[in-house]
Amino acid sequence: MIDELPPSVPGSEAQLLLRPRRILTSRQFFVLFGLISVPVAAVSGYGFALGNAYAPWFALLDLVIVAVALRGVWQSGDRYERIVVGEQRLEVRRSPDDAAVFQAHPYWVRLRTEGVRDAPDHLRLGSQGREVEIGSFLPPGERSELAERLRWMLAAASGRAPANEH
Repeated sequence: MIDELPPSVPGSEAQLLLRPRRILTSRQFFVLFGLISVPVAAVSGYGFALGNAYAPWFALLDLVIVAVALRGVWQSGDRYERIVVGEQRLEVRRSPDDAAVFQAHPYWVRLRTEGVRDAPDHLRLGSQGREVEIGSFLPPGERSELAERLRWMLAAASGRAPANEH
C-alpha cells in the first residue's frame, strides 16, 4: 500500500509511506484461530476417547505453533518504508527503528527497475555507488505505481523533466 503523506509545511518535503497490504483485520485473525481450534479440539477429543492419551497434548502444541505463526504474520504487516523527497535530499527510512538506510541529493539519484515495466520485480534507488532496494513487499502493480510516482518526485525535486520510457 502506498500512502502519500502531506507535507507539514507547504513546499516542504514530500513523503511516501509504503506498507504491505493486510488481508485480515486483527479480529478476523482471532476468528480464523477459533475456526482452526474447533476442529483440532474435536479431533483431539475423539483421539483421546479412542485411547490416545497424547492427543490433547499434541493438539495443544499444534495450536501454540499456529498461534505463534499467525502472530508473526500479523506483526510482519507492521513494517514500512518511508521515502522522503525534498529539493536537497532523498531519504529512505525503514521500520522498526525508522533508521535512514539511504540518503542522497535527488539530482544524483537514479531509479532502476528490473523486470517487466508494468510489473517490475525489483526497484532500486542508487547514487554514487550506493544502492537500496525499495518496495520489495509490494505487489508488482504497486511497484509499477511507485516507480512512476518516484520518477515524477525526483524530476520535480531536481528540476528535470521525467524521462519517457517506451
